[in-house]
Amino acid sequence: MSSAFPAELQPQSKPRARAAWDVYAVVAAGGTLGSLLRYGASLAWPGPLSTLLVNVIGCVAIGVLMHVITELVVAHRLVRPFLGVGVLGGFTTFSTYVVDALHLVLDHQPALALAYLVGTVLSCLLAVLVGVLAARSVARLFGRGDR
Repeated sequence: MSSAFPAELQPQSKPRARAAWDVYAVVAAGGTLGSLLRYGASLAWPGPLSTLLVNVIGCVAIGVLMHVITELVVAHRLVRPFLGVGVLGGFTTFSTYVVDALHLVLDHQPALALAYLVGTVLSCLLAVLVGVLAARSVARLFGRGDR
């Protein structure tokens, strides 16, 4: 069967990469640590405020981390999977955020649920930006940033 797209635009099949078990292991270890930290936060401050706080803190941290490992240092190849995907991925939580909003709806507070849903996303996006800008500013103070 011929394609409507020229040959140079057709997807090329790539050989399947071998499993990187060391990456899986560091993601699992980091995820365990991050999940334990999130669980501790939920015990200290139960409810939607805890989830919002954890997600915002995690987003600031991911902003800092990504700036540091992409702009300032040459990081070991397992740093990003361990810290970014594992620890911070386990620490932040989309599922709990949605369940918290659902509980607000079931408690007959749909406007608050909607504000929580939208406010969390906007807060987290802003938090990533704040993390990147803070890391960039600190790097400049120490003569490491040139942007």
